[in-house]
Amino acid sequence: MISIQNISKKYGLQQVLDKVNLEFTGGQSIALIGPNGSGKTTLIKLILGLVLADQGQINVQNCDISLGPDYRKIIGYMPQLSRFPEQMKVGQLFSLIKKIRSDIAQNEYDLSLYNDFGIAKMEGKSLGALSGGMKQQVSAALAFLFRPEIIILDEPTAGLDPISNSILKDKVNEARAQNCLLITTSHILNDLEEMCNHVVYLMDGKIVLNEEMTSIAKTTGEAKLNKMVIKFLQNR
Repeated sequence: MISIQNISKKYGLQQVLDKVNLEFTGGQSIALIGPNGSGKTTLIKLILGLVLADQGQINVQNCDISLGPDYRKIIGYMPQLSRFPEQMKVGQLFSLIKKIRSDIAQNEYDLSLYNDFGIAKMEGKSLGALSGGMKQQVSAALAFLFRPEIIILDEPTAGLDPISNSILKDKVNEARAQNCLLITTSHILNDLEEMCNHVVYLMDGKIVLNEEMTSIAKTTGEAKLNKMVIKFLQNR
């Protein structure tokens, strides 16, 4: 689904990504982790076409993303911080996004998160008046709304209450079972354990770990993701 070939990116003199190569396929739920400044956010922005690589190529469904933005139609994205127009109502936002994506029929929308989070009850509220957790709920519902084949989630559980957290994890696992590709970044590794089956660890712009979670657990003898990563790094 996504092929990342020899990707490099600099900001000024800082080498943020250094000749990164990755292959992601349907049915994978990727935990994209690493210390602050390791290149995770830049890699996501490159996939989304929000920044341009200095070197290399990214293909989505065998299409070079530099050829145009049409590939984004199959990607759902939940950013870490949702910057919605503050005066816009929640209901207006969903109506606007649906009009923008007029290629999707109304009966094809995935409204499961919209319903499970009770977003209909906040349709009349201004987006600027929502709590951080409510904004996360709105953002998550939008990411899954058009049944994308690829879903990118940046710190998705931050600010969510325990019930909403569980609802989102179940949705991620459901999407994976339907052969979607999911890429999730989070500093809450306990959450990633319940949502992901593959780990990519970035450090200083390089891939230092790219394995199935079950394989890492077998190699390290650890059951918890944070302990797996620590032991792996210690034994490098």
